[in-house]
Amino acid sequence: MNDDGGVLDRYAPLVDDEAAFRAACDRPLPSVVRVNTLAIDADRVARAFDEEGTDYERVDWHDGLFRMADRSPGTTWPYAHGWVHGQEEVSCLPAIALDPDPGTRVWDTCAAPGSKTTHLAALMDDTGILVGNDTSLGRLSALRHNAERLGVTNLVVDQQDARNYSLNGFGFDEFDATLVDAPCSCEGTIRKNPDAFDTWTLDHVHEVAGIQKGILRRAVQATRTGGTVVYSTCTFAPEENEAVLDHVLREEDCRVVEWDCPLESVSGVTEWKGEEYDRQVTRATRIYPHHNDTGGFFLAKLRVGGEGEGVGA
Repeated sequence: MNDDGGVLDRYAPLVDDEAAFRAACDRPLPSVVRVNTLAIDADRVARAFDEEGTDYERVDWHDGLFRMADRSPGTTWPYAHGWVHGQEEVSCLPAIALDPDPGTRVWDTCAAPGSKTTHLAALMDDTGILVGNDTSLGRLSALRHNAERLGVTNLVVDQQDARNYSLNGFGFDEFDATLVDAPCSCEGTIRKNPDAFDTWTLDHVHEVAGIQKGILRRAVQATRTGGTVVYSTCTFAPEENEAVLDHVLREEDCRVVEWDCPLESVSGVTEWKGEEYDRQVTRATRIYPHHNDTGGFFLAKLRVGGEGEGVGA
């Protein structure tokens, strides 16, 4: 890992054990696959791995996740048949937190390459309407490929800037639930991307924070009253996490709600670099690599308007 710029130094005040945090960031990330429940169940996947001699470990907090030993997920027989999809453990949390009901209308604002999108489709039993949006044609190609391999049919692929997203042509004007897995500085991916800090700058952090605020605001606006919005990033930076929530809480009719995170986590921070944030951000979730042997992650679940029941409440 190249951290000559002292990126991790910034977060020493936020972690309970700086040495353990740094040591975890230096270790390679375990390889994990998620079972595609549209095609198969987890026990059948386990038997398939056993039959081909693939070493694995079942993840204790989620029956449908397998930690692979020394083999790339893409080289396994179950992967080739669309039974599993390579996906980080923490990457599974946004769809679990959103918990969309089958038959509903769901928007994934930044969908490509599709790990979270196809997870949402599975939770929806491949029913309803799932709109997977992204700005990059190249990444949308990967989204389509993954959706086809996993047998997803309820997906509508779209290419718009999520900050001013238009629902014209859909036949409806709001979603039941929305996922904002926002573009970010990717600090929490250092274990799988050892070069992540090579081009890191604080200016970039502030630049993407502006984009994040715009996308999350539009997500709230496009989701029905009582609906759910999940905001997530793979960065440690409060500028991209709690500060974004604070901004949107002041600008839009929404609130952060509690959710039961299945991994060890800590609450969002209310102060950073002289800035103070809305106390609601303490209901958000921070996940550090040394607590669960995962990547770094941030997630918040929001309820839109009023006191109505949200999707997956």
